[in-house]
Amino acid sequence: MPSVQGFSTSRARSYIFRLPLFTRVVVAIICALWLVGVQSVWDIREFGALVPSKINFATAHRLSTFPLLHLNIFHALVNVVALTPLMERFESEYGTLTTLALFFGPLTTVPALAYMLIERFVLHADTAVMGASMWVFLLLGMEAIRTFKSNPYLVIGTHHIPTWTTPLMLIFAVAVLMPGTSLLGHLCGVAMGYIAGLGIIKYLAPPEWALRWVETRLNLLSILPHYVSVDQKTYGRFGVLPTNNRAGGSAATELVGSTQRLGP
Repeated sequence: MPSVQGFSTSRARSYIFRLPLFTRVVVAIICALWLVGVQSVWDIREFGALVPSKINFATAHRLSTFPLLHLNIFHALVNVVALTPLMERFESEYGTLTTLALFFGPLTTVPALAYMLIERFVLHADTAVMGASMWVFLLLGMEAIRTFKSNPYLVIGTHHIPTWTTPLMLIFAVAVLMPGTSLLGHLCGVAMGYIAGLGIIKYLAPPEWALRWVETRLNLLSILPHYVSVDQKTYGRFGVLPTNNRAGGSAATELVGSTQRLGP
């Protein structure tokens, strides 16, 4: 019989090999940028971190690049481990193109702008932030809203705790255990996750017809391994016909509104 260690290693290897395309690319970029940050010739963190006082038209890239940069290997490792299963679920349900458009669009720039405005004009500070933890709490916020719709309370003894508050409790726990983390940045991320979970962000998703046109025109299902089609009900995960599917519109246009979990 296989050992427990061999079984766990086999399952971990299988999980890694099944990761969808965008999730793989994000993890690879985070690792690559950490390696680039080791050298001292060019300070990549200074180039891509979110610094409120340095945001202008020429440096607008900071609104999207800061989640990919990390202070050290521990910072990068913790965020990669936390982000990977959450991003995998999101991409597996909504498709690779939709995930790309949202995470290098409104799901990143909106909380980044909120952080910049609050930090600069309310707190009158200029604290630089970086790291994928904002994405982690954003996805946890979306999941919490969905969980709340089907299971509103977490019952502990005689106490009924709303399930949507669990990311907030985690944020404050992280703030206490890791004082160097950005409480405001995490709160902006989870706030955006709540908005997405309530359905507002679905109007910012690319139109389904445009995504289908791009997929067909570029033949993405054939040329990109681990690509997740936007049309889940037709192609299923990684282009395979599903054996069990929900009725209704495709996941690309149904970012919220059901109690289905993010991904399988």
